[in-house]
Amino acid sequence: MTDFVTLDEFDRRLLARARRDNQEPARVTAQAVGLSESAVLRRMRRLRAEGVIVADVALVDPARIKPRIVLHVLVEMNTQDRKVMTAFQQAMRASPEVQGAWDVTGETDYLLTVAVPTMADYEAFGIRELVPEKGVRSYRSMIVIREVVGFDPARAVVD
Repeated sequence: MTDFVTLDEFDRRLLARARRDNQEPARVTAQAVGLSESAVLRRMRRLRAEGVIVADVALVDPARIKPRIVLHVLVEMNTQDRKVMTAFQQAMRASPEVQGAWDVTGETDYLLTVAVPTMADYEAFGIRELVPEKGVRSYRSMIVIREVVGFDPARAVVD
């Protein structure tokens, strides 16, 4: 069970600003949220220590680096056996093509986001990872034509 952290209005404002730009100077943040610079630094340290802020990362636009194909893949498993499911989850974590994976409800067991340079690479991924030997009954692929709403940390809900 997750231990929830109580956030006050200042914490929410700090998190909102950090989601937009986690490299904003503390003095700028302090002025914007109505705290002292030292209070901002102290609160941000606490939010990291308590696991509210889990990482300070750079969001990279992969399209600016190299061409790629993004697919959403719906995976149905043969069984709900915990060992099989755990092994599949570990395989997805280890696969460099898998950009995201969710255990979901409904007719599908997993939703994957897969990114590959070519369809031949996706075929190789499917042959390697999405096979009955790994507990996969079937899978359906949807190729992303264009991103309509991308990941935006500022849209994340913090209440």
